[in-house]
Amino acid sequence: QVQPVQSGGGAVQAGASLTLSCEASGRISTLNGMGWFRQVPGKAREFVASIEWKDGTTYYADAVEGRFTISRDGAKNTMYLQMDNLKPEDTAVYYCRVRAGRPETGSWGQGTQVTVSA
Repeated sequence: QVQPVQSGGGAVQAGASLTLSCEASGRISTLNGMGWFRQVPGKAREFVASIEWKDGTTYYADAVEGRFTISRDGAKNTMYLQMDNLKPEDTAVYYCRVRAGRPETGSWGQGTQVTVSA
């Protein structure tokens, strides 16, 4: 199994930047990909961005394309989400998710709050 541990987040004003990190531990050789999701109270958790671990292919939600950048550091088994030009509507709890193995299974991080004020 592969388990994620998140760090980062906080409270900023609109237009500012934040970086989230997610370190994977366990059977890293089975890691397929990692991603970020976010959730606000009363709404479903939504996809933000993801990255394929082996070839680095990235995917973004339309709402964050051009403002957020997902990346990985293989030496540190860590994924990052650089969030620039943050908007109040980016306020949410952000969750890291890892995908590993065949058949593939997923694990969630503990979540971290991001608050953007106008």
